[in-house]
Amino acid sequence: MNSDKIKEGPAGAAVRSLFYAMGYTRGEIDRPIIGIVNSQNEIVPGHMLLDRIASAAKAGVLMSGGTPIEFPAIGICDGIAMGHQGMKYPLASRELICDSIEAMTMAHQFDGLVLIPNCDKVVPGMLMAAARLNVPSIVVSGGAMRAGRANGNALDFNSIMEGIGAYKNGDVSEDELETLSENVCPGCGSCSGLFTANSMNCLTEALGMGLPYNGTALCDSGERIRIAKTAGVRIMELVRNDIRPRDILTIDAFRNAITVDMAMAGSTNTVLHLPAIAHEAGIELDLTVFDERSRITPYLAKISPSGTHHIEDLHDAGGIPALMNELAKKSLLETNARTVTGHTLGENIARSKVVDHNVIRAIGDPYRAQGGLAILRGNLAPDGAVVKESAVAEEMLVHSGPAVVFDSEDEAVRAIWDKEIRKGDVIVIRYEGPKGGPGMREMLGPTSSIAGMGMDKDVALLTDGRFSGASRGASIGHISPEAMNEGPIALVESGDMIDIDIPGRSLNLRLSGEELAKRREKLRLPEPKVKTGYLSRYARLVTSANTGAVLK
Repeated sequence: MNSDKIKEGPAGAAVRSLFYAMGYTRGEIDRPIIGIVNSQNEIVPGHMLLDRIASAAKAGVLMSGGTPIEFPAIGICDGIAMGHQGMKYPLASRELICDSIEAMTMAHQFDGLVLIPNCDKVVPGMLMAAARLNVPSIVVSGGAMRAGRANGNALDFNSIMEGIGAYKNGDVSEDELETLSENVCPGCGSCSGLFTANSMNCLTEALGMGLPYNGTALCDSGERIRIAKTAGVRIMELVRNDIRPRDILTIDAFRNAITVDMAMAGSTNTVLHLPAIAHEAGIELDLTVFDERSRITPYLAKISPSGTHHIEDLHDAGGIPALMNELAKKSLLETNARTVTGHTLGENIARSKVVDHNVIRAIGDPYRAQGGLAILRGNLAPDGAVVKESAVAEEMLVHSGPAVVFDSEDEAVRAIWDKEIRKGDVIVIRYEGPKGGPGMREMLGPTSSIAGMGMDKDVALLTDGRFSGASRGASIGHISPEAMNEGPIALVESGDMIDIDIPGRSLNLRLSGEELAKRREKLRLPEPKVKTGYLSRYARLVTSANTGAVLK
């Protein structure tokens, strides 16, 4: 065991003395030491109740003869960080989470890890750490929030964001907006739609790193506690059998995750996070894999923001195991892939059946023959861009319109609220990429304002930044190379015509190569927006969105 290096024999006496100081007995010291990595805090609804998960996981470890020792990880609430300078930090925090887990695990030589995340960047950050460290690990997430309810309608966080747009448009009063605010998030958990947090929690199952129903069992359910206890038991088996993350996180596992992603139209942020996790596992995951899987994967589950169902509905319909069982009927999954259960993926899902085909369509009756995300390329995005095709209005799948260019999200939001955007316009927001932002801010503000003002069927939005998993409409993000890396998006001028063809997978600026070359000669990049602190260091090291925005 790793911990034997520091605690056994006469040379380990000094280390044992420090354990004794904390109240551990010799018997506890001699057992496998399991790190319980808990991102609980009191500023994120998804993380508020994670102490319950940690306690259950510890109980499972104790039941199976290990010694659980808890240590913390940070977690940022994207919703609270949204729309101001704080949104520069969530994506960048992914690397801090990964690095801090590495530091704690290597310094203390844990024998195994139970990783407890719940929200957007924490899930991939912890999976990245597992892949990097390659110490036996299992992920148990905190669980989804229930959908809000008002006037017989299901609500989620996106409802209040679009409500702000409706208020700015004069369609609802301030009192009505406040009533909506009180009802959209009825309790703790990761926000109830298939936004980034729940997308990644679900894909953790598909990767094989979480137990069945890790992605959909609700935060306040007894089932969630049972999953956590079982995770504590399973980590001991993983340690005893020396089964490590890289035994599970193979290229087949990533193909499975991408296939599930396409079948349920997960957040576009998954296209950032899966390559980053793969990078830590020593696997290069190119955007072409996403497009290849999208073209052959039927779209089976239409969850908010693409549809009206929520995570609780997906769970009640059979969850991710039932969705995967449908996909396996057409041999779309690598069913021999290993998982933390000790069984193959195929064995895990063999008896999982869809119980509500209104939520999870049968494989022969999909919403569409192709998946929910699309990768676009063209002279505006030579290295690729991503869009949640399933959340785009039919009228906007193919669109041409004049560019309206902004050099920051803030400028764009002001213009939208001041009603300066016209039907048919293509809003371009640049210098918001990983390096230019820095931090690649999520832009739920602009997209939800456009939707709330009733323009999501008339206006497209392009950016080298990214979108919240709650975004809908013709919102095309991750345009690479980004403006700060002198990508073509830096050359766009207001009035230029932009051609979008999502089914044809193309995104083009209607300009000749000669004109683009002339503009490039005149291009002068702006000064970095942040020149000190962590974000300054991050901007110097971060790579392009099409490679997962990892640090090199």
